[in-house]
Amino acid sequence: MSGWNALSTNEDWVDVLKASEKGSVVLFKHSTRCSISSMVLNRVEQSLDDLSKVASCHLLDLIAFRDLSNTVASEMDIKHESPQVLVLKNRVCIYTSSHYDIRPSNILNSIE
Repeated sequence: MSGWNALSTNEDWVDVLKASEKGSVVLFKHSTRCSISSMVLNRVEQSLDDLSKVASCHLLDLIAFRDLSNTVASEMDIKHESPQVLVLKNRVCIYTSSHYDIRPSNILNSIE
């Protein structure tokens, strides 16, 4: 899962929110126990170089850090889903998608 910035602590989450004030942030919420999540993550990683040019990209392991995932869902007022991608700008979720609807082109379009 190289190319991603790991999100594992509340401090990391605060840093992500601060980063969203300076530019776009992509947050991929991944379940390591879900084959759909693995397939979608692989699809997104094929475009990670392009995404990294326009956004800070972060990965949250939902199994290892479920409490943090719940915090993200609560603070962004977004229903938890897995897999799920959120695009943040100025501390607000401007785009979200889940499962097979997660497509790199849609993520990029939400940023531009």
